[in-house]
Amino acid sequence: MPQSLRCLSLAASVSLLCAGHAHAQDAAPDRITQLENLVKAQAAQLSTLKQTLDAQSQDIAELREQLHERELDDLRGEGAQAPSLAGAAATATGVVSAAATLDAMSPEPQTTAGGGNLPTMNPQAQTQPTPVGRAPTEESTRPQLAQIFEQPGVLTPRGRFVLEPSLQVGYSSNDRVALIGYTIIPAILIGLIDVRQVKTTTATAALTGRFGITNRFELEAKVPYVYTYTDTISREIFTGSATDKVFNSEGSGIGDVEMTARFQLNRGGPDKAFWVGWLRYKARTGRDLFEVTTDCVTRCVENATGTGLPLELPTGSGFQSLQPGVTWLYASDPVVFFGSFSYLHNFKRSNVSRTVLTGAPEGFPQTTTEPLGDIKAGDILGFNVGLGLALNEKAAISIGYDHSIVDRTEQNGEPLPGSVRVMLGTLLLGGSYRFNDRMSLNVSLGVGVTRDTPDTTLMVRLPITF
Repeated sequence: MPQSLRCLSLAASVSLLCAGHAHAQDAAPDRITQLENLVKAQAAQLSTLKQTLDAQSQDIAELREQLHERELDDLRGEGAQAPSLAGAAATATGVVSAAATLDAMSPEPQTTAGGGNLPTMNPQAQTQPTPVGRAPTEESTRPQLAQIFEQPGVLTPRGRFVLEPSLQVGYSSNDRVALIGYTIIPAILIGLIDVRQVKTTTATAALTGRFGITNRFELEAKVPYVYTYTDTISREIFTGSATDKVFNSEGSGIGDVEMTARFQLNRGGPDKAFWVGWLRYKARTGRDLFEVTTDCVTRCVENATGTGLPLELPTGSGFQSLQPGVTWLYASDPVVFFGSFSYLHNFKRSNVSRTVLTGAPEGFPQTTTEPLGDIKAGDILGFNVGLGLALNEKAAISIGYDHSIVDRTEQNGEPLPGSVRVMLGTLLLGGSYRFNDRMSLNVSLGVGVTRDTPDTTLMVRLPITF
């Protein structure tokens, strides 16, 4: 009996062992499947976590950028381009030289750091109450600067659009004396004297639009409308008349359209300067000097010598030009220093001619075409420097100096007779008032400090941010 029990127990153990082994073999595939599903679920969860981490990293970068801009806002205000008055050379370098430099009369860039012009950051002044008995912090008492000149600084934010109507009025007066004769003894002239005064008034209404492609890159387009009026007072030579005669001429129409691209080269900050590079292209859309009729040069029927001046004034320079430049802007509480360097290159025109009155009696041709050949207007090297000072959260004043060197105009590869290099210096005074976060008023006054620069240039701008 015990032997039978042992056999039964052994048989039962073997059966259980075989059943367990068979069960383990059946459960193995299920276990592997579960592990694979778990790995897939964890991989999906890791992918989700990675996407979340990337989004959070982007948010952190944007927050850092906003903090960086807020720090800048606490130290400085908007900037753009300082008006360059290089076009004043028009009255000093003769008719062709005048056409060569009219393009620089627009507030450009020349303008400066804005180059100006250009720039559209709208700092907001935030005033917070200070507890009684506690001195206000430096941040709460620090004034903010509003945009003064057209000087490019921190550019238009991404996706923002700035529409800027402007009006510029300039006045210049030049005297010219021509002595034709010889002297017998010192201070006694035997011959003729021609004294000529030229008084020019120019008004330019412009509509400028700027759009921020990114926070460090913007595009700008400017469409000007020009009205200019000139009085020339002279006493005719080769005549015995002691009476002055006045020659009037005027012109109006669309001027030369400009397009500008600006890129902020570095991030800058409260303790280091901002650098902005820009490139401006000026088209030949205005009516130029070679498209208007010029008074007779030698002899007219009712005018003994002829004036040789255009009967209708041009509204454009007559030359396409390309102007690279760089603007710097440094904030040092509560002052912002700015400046710019630029070089304007005028492209040569070939086979140029102009229409001139003949001064012949009726029945004869009244006009003739005078070929001039290839004309190359002088290039312009310019720079300016200045500073802006905040008076309070909304108002600011600025002072600066703009200087341009205009090269000689060439005809057929040779310097044009009578054309000389011209130095144009302008003292700039400006003021700005910010009405709200979207609109501000900017006024600047330019006073000529060299003989060939316009006597006075007044400019009013009203940038509106959308």
